[in-house]
Amino acid sequence: MSSTGHLLRSLRDPRTGETLDARIRDARVRLAPPRALTPEPGETVLDAEGRWLIPGLWDRHVHVDQWAQARTRLDLTVADSAEQALQTVRGHLTQRERTGDLEPGEALFGFGYRSSVWPRQPTVAELDAVTGPRPVVLISGDMHNGWLNTAALRMLGAPETDGALSENLWFPLYSQLERHMPDTARLIPQTLRDAAARGVVGLVDLEFAANHRVWSERLAAGQNLLRVRTGVYQEHLEEVIAAGLRTGDRLCSPEQDPEGLLRMGPLKIISDGSLGTRTAHCCSPYLDSPDLTRPSGVQNESPEHLRRLLGAAREAGLEVALHAIGDAAVRHALDAYAATGARGSIEHAQLMRREDLPGMAALGITASVQPAHLLDDRDVTDVLWADRAERSFMLASMLAAGIPLAFGSDAPVSPLDPWLEMAAAVHRSGDARPSWHPQEGIDARAALRASTGGRLVPADGDVADLAVVEDNPLAPAADTAEAGARLRGMRVWATFLAGRPTHGPTAG
Repeated sequence: MSSTGHLLRSLRDPRTGETLDARIRDARVRLAPPRALTPEPGETVLDAEGRWLIPGLWDRHVHVDQWAQARTRLDLTVADSAEQALQTVRGHLTQRERTGDLEPGEALFGFGYRSSVWPRQPTVAELDAVTGPRPVVLISGDMHNGWLNTAALRMLGAPETDGALSENLWFPLYSQLERHMPDTARLIPQTLRDAAARGVVGLVDLEFAANHRVWSERLAAGQNLLRVRTGVYQEHLEEVIAAGLRTGDRLCSPEQDPEGLLRMGPLKIISDGSLGTRTAHCCSPYLDSPDLTRPSGVQNESPEHLRRLLGAAREAGLEVALHAIGDAAVRHALDAYAATGARGSIEHAQLMRREDLPGMAALGITASVQPAHLLDDRDVTDVLWADRAERSFMLASMLAAGIPLAFGSDAPVSPLDPWLEMAAAVHRSGDARPSWHPQEGIDARAALRASTGGRLVPADGDVADLAVVEDNPLAPAADTAEAGARLRGMRVWATFLAGRPTHGPTAG
C-alpha cells in the first residue's frame, strides 16, 4: 500500500445508484463527484468499475477461538439421530487412525449436532462403544451441550455421567478444552483474513477466556485485520475493574496500536440456556419437555445476582451483553437494566413477550440478534414453542417498537458471515421452504444498517472502514427470496480498515 493512500474511481452509492469517487488517506475517506479528485504522487488509483460502496461490516457476537477451531472439527451438522452421529464418528476415527493422522491418545473433537430434534437423547455408553480409550468431545451446534465419552470426562477431571451435559455442568468443561485442542494461534490469521474477505472490519469477541490479554499479543504479532472489542465474563470482572478498564478503552498504548483497533468490550452474562437444550428460560413450559423438574427452562442467575452484576458493571463503566433467549429471561434482563441504569444489549432475545417491546425501547437497550439462527431453529421451535413461534425472532416488531438492532453470528453457532445474517433477516428461510413467519422479516436497508452500526453509506470524512461489493445490496427485488439470495451470494471486491486494504486487489 502506498503511504499516500488510494483513489477509487467509479464507485456507486447503493441508495441512489449515483457514481462517485473516494480518496482514502490518513485513515479517512473523502467522497467527491466523478473525476473531481486529481491523483496525487504515489497514490494508488483503482477503477471500481461501478461497484458499490458501503460501510465496513461488524459482527457483534463472535467466539473467535471457537470459530477458528470449529473448522478443524468433525462436522456433525447433518446428523439427525444419535445413531447417525455415532456412524460419522466411527468412520472418521477409522479413516484417521488408518492414515496415522491421529496420535495415540490424541483427543477428537466434533461440532454441530442438534440433539433436540433427535428421536432420543445420546448416552455416554454408546459413544464409549465406538471410541474406546481415545478422548472424544462432541459439541452441540449451539455450544450449550456436550456429549463426551468416559475418556474425555476423565481427561477434563469431570465425574462420570450417563448422558450429554448442558449449561452449568457443561460450561466449566468447555472452558478447559483449549489446552487439549490444536494450537489456536496458528488458525487465527486465516480466520481474520476470511472475515475481511466478507467485508468485515470489526467484531465483538465474547470468547469464554480472558481474551483482552490475548488480543494484545495477537496485535503485536501483526494480526491487525479487524477492530476487536473483547468481552469479559464475571469470573474475570474483578481483574478488569482493578485494571480500570471501561468499555471503549484502548487495550494497547497508541504507540502499540495507533489505529485504536483493540478496545475493551462489555461484561458478558449468560442468564439462561438455549432452545435446543430446552434450557432457555420461558414464561410457560416447553410443549415437549423431557425434564419435568425444569419444564420452563433454566434461570442461570437469580434476579438479585443479575442486578448486582449489572450494578457493578455500571459503576465500573462497563456495558453489558446479557444473554437471554427465553421470554422470561428477557423479562428479567429488562428488569435488571431498569433497576440499575446499566447500558448495553440483550444477546439473542430470541423469544419475547410483545408487552416487553416498548419497555426495551424506552431503556435504549440494543437487541443484539443472530438472524441466521432461525434457519436452524425454525423446526425445533415449531415443536417446542409451537404455541409461541410467532414471537420468535421478532425483528420487524423490534424495529417498529424503536429497539436498535445489531447483527451478529455467535460463530461458530452460525458462520461469521454478515451477508448470511442479512439474508436470513430479510427472507427468513435458508432452503426452498417459504419464509418462516414472514411478518417479522425486515427489508435490506434495515438489515444493512444492523450490520454497519446504522449507516447505509460512509459519510465524507468518516474513518475509512469500508467495503466495496459487486452487487447493490439495496436493489429492488421481486420478493424476499430474490433479495435474500442476492445478499447471501454477495461478493466483496475490497475491504479497507482505517484506510488500509485488508482484502482486495491491493491487500498485502
